[in-house]
Order: sequence, then structure tokens, then C-alpha cells
Amino acid sequence: MSCHKKVVLGQLGKVHGIKGWLKLTSFTNPPENILDYLTLQAEIDNRWQILEIDRFRQQPNGFVVHIKGYDDPETSRQLTGIRLAVNNDLLPVLDKGSYYWHELVGMKVINQHGHEFGRVNSLLETGANDVLVVTPTTESIDARERLIPYVADIIIDNIDSKARLIRVNWEADYLE
Repeated sequence: MSCHKKVVLGQLGKVHGIKGWLKLTSFTNPPENILDYLTLQAEIDNRWQILEIDRFRQQPNGFVVHIKGYDDPETSRQLTGIRLAVNNDLLPVLDKGSYYWHELVGMKVINQHGHEFGRVNSLLETGANDVLVVTPTTESIDARERLIPYVADIIIDNIDSKARLIRVNWEADYLE
């Protein structure tokens, strides 16, 4: 893993109140894990800048945060929609065989017969299990986007991080 890759953990929403607080949408699981990182990076005007959460409160539908130096609604409004990230080397090391979603994105997906389906474009959380969204490439066997359940040892046969390859037990004609 590159120590300079940015991993987006959340996004700032609309201004909340008169003291410059902002709504925060967390992309972490569980959502409160984003608060383990009170110093975050934000891409503002095409450059990465450090933002520091100096206060936060949990609300029924998420969090509201105060960013140091953004003390009124007018100033804070410029942060609306900004995504918050950290360098991936700050994330906890996972157990062998576990992966962060960002590590799977971009990996090539082939089935047990060697048919290439494309590359992982994103993942979906469905409640029952996560789902790989596999987008076809020019090397794919067809032009279909596939939704492949991420079920270890049943559908996901092997993940080779170095080769950036996921082998799946999934037929080419499933869901046709």
C-alpha cells in the first residue's frame, strides 16, 4: 500500500446553527470511527489542506462538527460538500484476509473458468453482505456490469493483492 494514498472517510454537509458547525456524513463502519481522526485532509481549490475537528456532537441522524477556524455560517459554508480523507497508512492494520473497500477498487475480477468480468468500480453495502460492482473493460468477456456478492470462501475464492486480482466462483451467465 502506498503511504500517500488518500482514503475518504466522510463528507461535510450543510451548515448547522449560527456558530459555523457543519453536518458530517461518515463513510466509516461503524460511523463514529471517523471521530478517531480529528485531523483530516480536504481537497479545497485543487490542493490538500488540513482541517481539524475541534468539537463534535452526535445527533439522531449523524454528527455535527466544528472545524477549527470556521466560526460562522458564512465561513463554514465554503466547506459544504467537501470530502474528508486521511492517508491510508493511518488506518488500522486489518487481519489477514480482511480488506478495506478502497483496496478492492480497481482490482481485476475473473471467474473460476478464467473469464474476465472487468474491474471493481465500487462496493455496495446491502445489509446481508457487501456487493462488488464490477464494470467491464476492453478485456472483459462482454459489456455487462456485474453485481457480485462479497461472500468469502463461497463466491470470493481468492484475492491476490500484489496481482490486484480477485477470483470468483461466479458464472458468466448469472442473472441473465
